Amino acid sequence: MRPAAFAASLGTTVVVVPHPDDEALGCGGLLALLRQAGLPVAAVLVSDGTMSHPNSRLFSPEARRAVRETEFRHALTLLGIDEAEPLLLHLPDSRVPGSPAEPGFTAAASQLREFLQQHAAATVLVPWRRDPHPDHRATSQLVAAALAEMPYPPRRLEYVVWAWERAASDDVPTGADQVQGFRVNIEAAVAQKQRAIAAHRSQVAPGVFTDDAAGFLLSEEMLAHFAVPYEVFFEAVAP
Repeated sequence: MRPAAFAASLGTTVVVVPHPDDEALGCGGLLALLRQAGLPVAAVLVSDGTMSHPNSRLFSPEARRAVRETEFRHALTLLGIDEAEPLLLHLPDSRVPGSPAEPGFTAAASQLREFLQQHAAATVLVPWRRDPHPDHRATSQLVAAALAEMPYPPRRLEYVVWAWERAASDDVPTGADQVQGFRVNIEAAVAQKQRAIAAHRSQVAPGVFTDDAAGFLLSEEMLAHFAVPYEVFFEAVAP
């Protein structure tokens, strides 16, 4: 278990998230610790977040996007991240491009690279490369493409969201991945993290988009994984 003071070693940090709420769930504690240590933090939201409740008639796609972006900004403020304007890529939720062959991938990777350079990021936080959601894997690929074009890329730490619930045997790290897993003690930031999760009201019962009975809500079982005093990260190690 790495202590809370570990955050101070990361320097200026950019967090890249596929959907609004992933920042709070996957690494909200570390983000709060970074700000407690006085380090600059900026955020990138990859998708437009509209597909959690695609059948809502009361909320158009544009309205759903506006709700979720507002929740995202509120959560960032609760974590202490309100100085830098986030980068909103507005890629299609559930269809984030994951390879250069897909429309929008190259442009998004270029925007990411420019944002990382603009903020002189020393560390980038990104979903675990095989987190079992297609947008999370695509986000990992976008970041990898952005870093590949940087002469001095930032340190890359990978956080976990859906692997807690959905991981198959080939989703978890293996020796071939050459990554080191570790926990970070976030006890001093648990309350902030929980407030940031709760800020995503549309994703937590009773929700906001109440006219889509089949829409997504975070289950109590899922939320329990993020109510613990630590967060898990993976980092590539030299072969």
